[in-house]
Amino acid sequence: MTLADAVLAALWVGLTAYALFGGADFGAGWWDLLAGGAQRGAPQRTLIEHSIGPVWEANHVWLIFVLVTLWTGFPTAFAAIMSTLYIPLTLAAFGVILRGSAFAFRKSVSEVSLKRLFGATFALSSVLTPFFLGTVAGAVASGRVPPGNAAGDAIGSWVNPTSLLGGTMAVGVCAYLAAVYLCADARREGDDALAGYFRRRALVTAVVVGVVAFAGIFVLRADAPRLYDGLTGRALPLMVLSAVAGLASLYLLVARRYAVARITAALAVTAVLWGWAAGQYPYLLEPAYTVADAAAPASTLRPLLVTMAIAAALVGPPLVLLIAMFQQTERGNTGSREDA
Repeated sequence: MTLADAVLAALWVGLTAYALFGGADFGAGWWDLLAGGAQRGAPQRTLIEHSIGPVWEANHVWLIFVLVTLWTGFPTAFAAIMSTLYIPLTLAAFGVILRGSAFAFRKSVSEVSLKRLFGATFALSSVLTPFFLGTVAGAVASGRVPPGNAAGDAIGSWVNPTSLLGGTMAVGVCAYLAAVYLCADARREGDDALAGYFRRRALVTAVVVGVVAFAGIFVLRADAPRLYDGLTGRALPLMVLSAVAGLASLYLLVARRYAVARITAALAVTAVLWGWAAGQYPYLLEPAYTVADAAAPASTLRPLLVTMAIAAALVGPPLVLLIAMFQQTERGNTGSREDA
């Protein structure tokens, strides 16, 4: 493995973490949007706020890590992606800002009209942000970002069948992960009715995402043949693993084994992301810009890897401790959800 491959692997680990943790946060906003009126949706929204409250800001560390690693380790690819896809990336950035602001302000105001305004902003930005990030992934994966500064089509690069499929899949996957995670959170708080509520939505969402993914096979074959060949070639074992993990998640949800369903759901998403990487390798930007072409010099990559190791040692344990303490707090909560 070269230095460039090692940096790319670390970057992909960060991208996977953002998809699994940040994606679930975005998906929680989707269920916040569909929870219903103030009275009917109060239990769902309270659980969502309680579940994502301690960690939702920390999850953006993964996005920052991915961007900084791409910028430092593969600067020419970073320039090409940012200058070609500046529209969806700007919209996604606005979504992140609006979502965080609305989530914070909604809890600090008392006026009903403001609560509704901030609640709607939080929910809508939670849907639009992963959609635009998904279109960016679709643009890169389908080879619509050529090397060079603003060398690609600013509109056509992300408004195309593959990018729209990527955006739709991103929203669906986020909603699915959130529903599965919230099942376990509701069970841990002793609310089986609320766990059943999210269980039904997780099952429906899984079926919808599965149908979209199946239809996406034909979209990719027609619109992104190189990506299709990679996914059905070198990456096929990972695609099969994703399908098996997804089916296992359905069974576990039906059996109400929510804690294990979290693991299989995360595995299904992880397999897809790493399948994309395996199918596209050794190209960073299809069709002719390889990882080695885009990599920074070894004098940059070596200290970057050392810095990553130090950062993992400093940031990893506190983040794990934060999540563990919060889980213990939930398990020890014997009061009402309002008290929590």
